[in-house]
Amino acid sequence: MSGTQQFPDILSPEFAADPYSAYRAMRESAPLIWHEATRSYVVSRYEDVERAFKDGTSFTTDNYEWQVEPVHGKTILQLSGREHAVRRALVAPAFRGSDLQNKFLPVIERNSRELIDAFRRTGRVDLVDAYATRFPVNVIADMLGLDKADHPRFHRWYTSVIAFLGNLSGDPEVIADGERTRVEFAEYMIPIIRQRRENLGDDLLSTLCAAEVDGVRMSDEDIKAFCSLLLAAGGETTDKAIAAIFANLLAHPEQFAAVREDRSLIDRAFAETLRYTPPVHMIMRQTAQDVEVSGGTIPAGATVTCLIGAANRDPGHYKEPDSFDIFRDDLTATTAFSAAADHLAFALGRHFCVGALLAKAEVEIGVNQLLDAMPDMRLADGAEVVEQGVFTRGPKEVPVVFTPAA
Repeated sequence: MSGTQQFPDILSPEFAADPYSAYRAMRESAPLIWHEATRSYVVSRYEDVERAFKDGTSFTTDNYEWQVEPVHGKTILQLSGREHAVRRALVAPAFRGSDLQNKFLPVIERNSRELIDAFRRTGRVDLVDAYATRFPVNVIADMLGLDKADHPRFHRWYTSVIAFLGNLSGDPEVIADGERTRVEFAEYMIPIIRQRRENLGDDLLSTLCAAEVDGVRMSDEDIKAFCSLLLAAGGETTDKAIAAIFANLLAHPEQFAAVREDRSLIDRAFAETLRYTPPVHMIMRQTAQDVEVSGGTIPAGATVTCLIGAANRDPGHYKEPDSFDIFRDDLTATTAFSAAADHLAFALGRHFCVGALLAKAEVEIGVNQLLDAMPDMRLADGAEVVEQGVFTRGPKEVPVVFTPAA
């Protein structure tokens, strides 16, 4: 295990400015690092990150006790075995199959259209501010049957929660803000959950209130924690993914033209974006026993920081990994949104992202509608798209110009 002298520390401004060259150096010369500030072992090669997600015997999600529970309460992420299977069975149907098709596709379409209506006649827009940061969180609020007028609050809460999860340096203000958010969100949500139990509707919150598996129902606290997780995981990640798809396509005009002409390529553009510029760059796990990985042994009971952003560009797994190519033959778009994915952006194994198909539906609908509204979209003159973030990462803004709708 070598030190970190050849590349910037993961908490440094230099790293935040360009993590990809640091990832390359780590994979090549230090695939296992002890990182003192986060008290964790850092792994960067594809095979090691993949194993951390798939091998549920050696790697657990016990780290979420301190990483997630203080802001969300106890969520499905922390659970394992029977308890995890039951909870997942309660929530999963809403995110796939007929529920997703019949109930939520119209919700997704409507929310996307409403946002686009606000700028389709203007001729210029920042896709991040006017669309990406609003769309997924509006969809989730709508799915849950919450008041979309509370959008500013939802956005503030999920931003605070994501900051807490990514607070690798232990900034006390971020911790305090995250804990405050947990209290505010509970005060907001618990009365709504109790009310909904009395008057079930056909929204997702009602489904969660009524859901039963083997005689087990979710408590008010369970449901609140899941809604909190949903807003954060479903807001922040899809928001960054949509912004990144456009940033990547605008930087590659031939691929952009291909997607515009053949919309069936949207899935490929999304899959390659998840590989090339994933919204979540790091996920943590905890070892249940000593584990051999590239570069050495991680002792039992240790926190492991899995660098998705590094693993997804591992040349041992992808040809020319630092090129954005929606036509690459070593990434399968048809399985990219399932637990059989060959990229790591949704994790893998039993904690594979439950919202992957929802994200796919949002991206397909959103990208289609945006391309319809702005067929000649291009980056605004002089604009440069800059990514920001370490734990989660995405374009700060994507300012585009287009011929306004008549």
